[in-house]
Amino acid sequence: MTAPTAVGAVRLGLRANLPQFALLVAVNALVGAMVGQERIVVPLLAEQAFAIGAFTASLTFIVVFGFTKALTNLAAGGLSDRYGRKPVLIAGWLIGIPVPLLLIWAPSWGWVIAANLLLGVNQGLTWSTTIVMKIDLAGPNRRGLAMGFNEAAGYLAVAAMGWATGWLAAEHGLRPAPFLLGLAVAALGLGLSAVFVRETHHHARHEATNHTPRKGEHHDGLTGWQIFTLTSFREKALSAASQAGMVNNLNDGLAWGLYPILFATSGLGLARTGILIAIYPAVWGLGQMLTGWLSDRWGRKHLITAGMLTQAAGIALVAASTGFAVWALAAVLMGAGTALVYPTLLAVIGDVAHPAWRARAVGVYRLWRDSGYAIGALIAGITADLLGLRAAVWLVAAITALSGLIVAIRMYETRHAAPPALAQRRR
Repeated sequence: MTAPTAVGAVRLGLRANLPQFALLVAVNALVGAMVGQERIVVPLLAEQAFAIGAFTASLTFIVVFGFTKALTNLAAGGLSDRYGRKPVLIAGWLIGIPVPLLLIWAPSWGWVIAANLLLGVNQGLTWSTTIVMKIDLAGPNRRGLAMGFNEAAGYLAVAAMGWATGWLAAEHGLRPAPFLLGLAVAALGLGLSAVFVRETHHHARHEATNHTPRKGEHHDGLTGWQIFTLTSFREKALSAASQAGMVNNLNDGLAWGLYPILFATSGLGLARTGILIAIYPAVWGLGQMLTGWLSDRWGRKHLITAGMLTQAAGIALVAASTGFAVWALAAVLMGAGTALVYPTLLAVIGDVAHPAWRARAVGVYRLWRDSGYAIGALIAGITADLLGLRAAVWLVAAITALSGLIVAIRMYETRHAAPPALAQRRR
């Protein structure tokens, strides 16, 4: 592992750290591609290879993935503060290597569940760590832009991998071709992280040393439980961001688990279904390069509110319509809404959290955000089994709209604004 840089030699900012920042963007694209290999193929495996009829049962892989990733996110922040960012990143890639192999060889649905447990750990360690490392490098003035590039790379890769695996499945079958591509991605991610990525924890320590607390800001001496309760419930901006992140991934869990089945059973072929599934993360990914920058200039709150309501409109359009063209428009709306939200929520956490416990706050936020995958899969699966696919989509649209209203009411603007004064005494 590269030896830590002396604090005095550390420079914050994207320009000063451009080579490492660009490398981490590329690494996070590979992280996203690991999820993308499943977006089309695994839901169809449940139906065609394992004959799982009930929606709730077929979505168990997303439930396992979501809860595992959520809990790993929480652990990743503390581990990266204690042992450094790079070892956590490498550990995540090592755990991801068996995932495509299990999916190729799976003789039963239980193997798919096991693969998604490992995928959740892989994503929790690698994606959380690349986020924290980019925040470390960027410093306080370009967090939104940094998160825009991070999330854009990840979700453009989800889209590209979804399209590629859909094409491979149409040409060569559901297994093994799509997952051989996933195996190559995992090996490349591990190699780049082990050989070329450098430790960034010293950047966070440098920022903490030079950090001047604003009036009412939370100090650096908080316990893990205090950080958890602040991020989850007590601090208005942090808690509003946490619930919005959870609902955002709740509707992404719906898109992942049920949209391929809805589109395919409505008469669309596998290739056209693959295009629809790819449009949503592609717009999401591309848009974040703009929206992260906009949040640095215009502020965070209104972008998040608008994004949640735009997502709700797109989901409602899926429920209310039929046909490739209208569903493509709905996918664009969902992608645009998510682009407004995703990097901006992470920037809110970076704005409010003290540098000394920012990695742990990111972990708590991502605990709630990625639990949305599991909660969304359960809600969508149960509702689809009881009332039908479209009823599940309508329900998720309503939940998403409600989340946007909560942000509008509860969150204050965090960009260049001091948070409301709160008690700093330890409880």
